[in-house]
Amino acid sequence: MQHTADTVAQLFLSPRNVGDVAEPSFVGRSASFQCGATLRISLHVDESQRITEAKFKAAGCSVLVASASLLIDQVIGRTTGEAAALAQQGELLQKKLGALPAERSECPALAGAALVAAIGKYSDSVRDDWEGDEALICTCFCVSERTIEREIQQRELRTVAEVTAACNAGAGCRSCYSLIEDMLEEVNGKWK
Repeated sequence: MQHTADTVAQLFLSPRNVGDVAEPSFVGRSASFQCGATLRISLHVDESQRITEAKFKAAGCSVLVASASLLIDQVIGRTTGEAAALAQQGELLQKKLGALPAERSECPALAGAALVAAIGKYSDSVRDDWEGDEALICTCFCVSERTIEREIQQRELRTVAEVTAACNAGAGCRSCYSLIEDMLEEVNGKWK
């Protein structure tokens, strides 16, 4: 696929979703030490975990601005879990932008990292405010502690990747990884 300079130029000269979302918002940042670019993404998430508004501010090249604009267009209306999973598939964003020069190939990943960081902040907030009967571990996919423990025990799971494959916990923003690792250690320690 050829570099779609027209797409990058169009999104750079007329970026969509620039600025900050209204409160309450969750903010994620990413930066590159190689080129000095920085990106900030803010989100508004509704009660059903859907991203209703997302905006960005960038200090960087045209490819970074195009990446952020394109990614945000793709995640508005999605759940935080869907958006986080999409953000971590940087090759999809890069494919839409076309072949990029080597020195700009990191830009789609920076956009994804900022989005995942914002979703991570949302996830932490939901986890802190949770009032359910059991602990909520993965907020992106609403997976409880009891569900994860059951999957670990029944399937004799040993890794976070195995837990993710079994029940989606950890497939989104990944802020629950350390909690899942602790659960794996605790449940598997009981078996010894």
